Order: sequence, then C-alpha cells, then structure tokens
Amino acid sequence: MKKKISLLLISVLVIGTLAGCGNSKQAETSKQQTENTVTVKIGYLPITHALAIFEEKELLDQENKGVKIELQKFSSWTDLTDALNSGQIDGASVLIELAMNAVSQGIDLKAVALGHKDGNVIVVSDKIKDTADLKGKTFAIPSNQSSHNILLNDMLNKAGMSTSDVNITQLSPSEMPSSLASGAIDGYCVAEPFGAQAVVQGYGHVLYQSEDLWENSLCCAFVLNNSFIKEQAAAADTIIAEYTNAGSRLDETTAITVAENYLGQDEETLKESLKWIHYDDLAITKEDYEVLTEKMVNYKINENPPSYEAFVYTPQ
Repeated sequence: MKKKISLLLISVLVIGTLAGCGNSKQAETSKQQTENTVTVKIGYLPITHALAIFEEKELLDQENKGVKIELQKFSSWTDLTDALNSGQIDGASVLIELAMNAVSQGIDLKAVALGHKDGNVIVVSDKIKDTADLKGKTFAIPSNQSSHNILLNDMLNKAGMSTSDVNITQLSPSEMPSSLASGAIDGYCVAEPFGAQAVVQGYGHVLYQSEDLWENSLCCAFVLNNSFIKEQAAAADTIIAEYTNAGSRLDETTAITVAENYLGQDEETLKESLKWIHYDDLAITKEDYEVLTEKMVNYKINENPPSYEAFVYTPQ
C-alpha cells in the first residue's frame, strides 16, 4: 500500500515538474516576443478618415507579427503635426497637404498610403441653396493646408467666384457642426463624420460631394517619419502591408464597428458618413498626386510642393 502511495506521489511530482517547465517555457517565449516587438507610435484625430489605422491596430493586436501600434489621439491638426514633425510620434494619419508642407520645410516624412478615397462633403445651412448664396457668408475649413480648402476653391471657381467673396475661418473638425447649428458659420468642409452629423441632426445639407468637384481627390495620408523607416525597415514593411490589408477589410459592417469603438458616434451618423467614403485602394498614384500639386500651386496653398518621388515612399 505504501509502495502504491509513493509511486502516486512520484507521478504527481513528475507531472507537476513537467507542467511547470512547460509554463516556464511559454512564459519565456511570451517574454521574448514582447521584448522583440516594435511599438510604433501613430497619431490621429478622431475621424472616419483614420479608420484604416484603427483596423490595422486591431489586426496587429490579434497577430504575432512583431509590431504593435500605440495610438495617440490629438484634438487639432496643429498639435498632431507638431508631434509628427518633431519626432515625438513615428507616423500619423494626417492631412496630406500638411505633410507635404512639412517636407517642403525640410522635415523628412514619407507618405506610404492614402487615408481613404473620396469622403468629403460641403455642408451648408438650409438658407444656402447654391454657391452664389455663400457670397459675404462665413465658411469654415480645418486648415489652409487641406483638401477642404482646395474643394472650397474648386466650388467657388465653378460658380465664377473666389475666396475674396466669402469669409473663411479655420475651426477644429468637432467645432464645425455646432457652429453651423448656432449660425456662427454658414457652411463648412471637413473630415467625416462631422459633415454627416449636421445632415443627420437636421441643421445642414450637402451642397457638393468631393467627387462632384474633384475626381479622385486626395485628402488624408498615412505618413511615417523616414528615420523610422530607415531604422526599423522590417517593422515599417509590416506596418505598410498590414495597413493595405486593413483598408481592404473595411466594408460597411466592419467600418461601422470600428468607428463605433474608436469615435463614439451614433450608428445613424456613421452610416450617413460612410456613404461618401471608401478604403478599398489606398495607393497614392503619381497621376492623382500631380493633380493635387497643381491645385496647391494654383491656389497658393504650397508654391513649391515636394515631387512625387521625394514624398511618396517606394519600397526598395
């Protein structure tokens, strides 16, 4: 009997030791994976134009690819670009014109993909029936260095008007819907979902969608500091590949789920917003980029924009 008990105790000890070794190996492997993981700091504003970044973070969190995204939220483009240009963050989803302006000033950034396709609208109060009604009125854009400024210029040109015919003000995206509702401004063009917010809540309507004024317009881009690309080449390649994959996954259902998780907007507003935007092909083509640079020069947004080769990243 004593012999049987001894054998049983030995078996338990052996099994426990083996299990402990297994757990120890798993813990060591997990520790090594964590130590070898490259954390990439990516800045963003809470807009639907950044959904591909959010979806990429979700994908990388689920997979063991040696790269992790750490998101940093900003409330204004000024704060985001300051952090990006000073190297406090490794990359960002940012207005492409702001990144181009930084490169023109000597900051070493590379655009690796678009943030989205289309997805901007010109929203006006119900008193405004056509562009001519905006004469003498106040119109808001998020930045002079933006596609929203280009779209405003395109719209005015189409109506035989110029920026001297309207009062242009700069507001942060989140301020625009309430400013339109209060009558402080008469229209605006900004990243989504803030155009949709005014439409859904009934105090504004869409005068133009971006494709009505500028086919294949460029707006936001995913940019990385070139120092990061050089120092962490493998991680940069992973980030770029997974970003493209993330964009291809953003059908309406997935996009709404991701947007609800990261933006806190109601489903009706998000559905309205996503009617105007898609993420299926986020490559920056030379043809579309050159149209952008021509508009920037013509509208005096940037009189010396960087060339496609200087700004857009091409994998080696």
